[in-house]
Amino acid sequence: MGRKSTEQDEQYRDKLTPEQFAVTREAATEPPFSGAFYDHKGDGVYRCICCSAPLFDSNTKFDSGTGWPSFYAPLGEGGVRFEEDKSHFMTRTEVLCATCDAHLGHVFPDGPNPTGQRYCINSVALDFEARDDADDAERAERAGSAES
Repeated sequence: MGRKSTEQDEQYRDKLTPEQFAVTREAATEPPFSGAFYDHKGDGVYRCICCSAPLFDSNTKFDSGTGWPSFYAPLGEGGVRFEEDKSHFMTRTEVLCATCDAHLGHVFPDGPNPTGQRYCINSVALDFEARDDADDAERAERAGSAES
């Protein structure tokens, strides 16, 4: 978890709120039950607040009772990556955006079936795109690719 500040981080400072920056670029944690998505029930895709990469599908979201959004699996392969985190006198597995290295949260082996995993993610590290909006964006992207 000992990330060093990068030029890219400084670009995010202008884009993000101070809390979003602290969580995603400095590996802070938002207080439990404070984020917009811990009890969010929308149907769609949760994206990285920094780079908009798709990270989690709402179909894998569950109420863990922890106060943070929890998912039992990431969206597809390669959307998130993992690092060992030995901060706070314990060893955990940190979850980061594979595209921009944003700190998202941690994963624990106490989640529901089918994976047994609990991805405990900070709300401020996420943005939400409703299923209809996500489908429209995907169709537009495909149409743009077809024209190229």
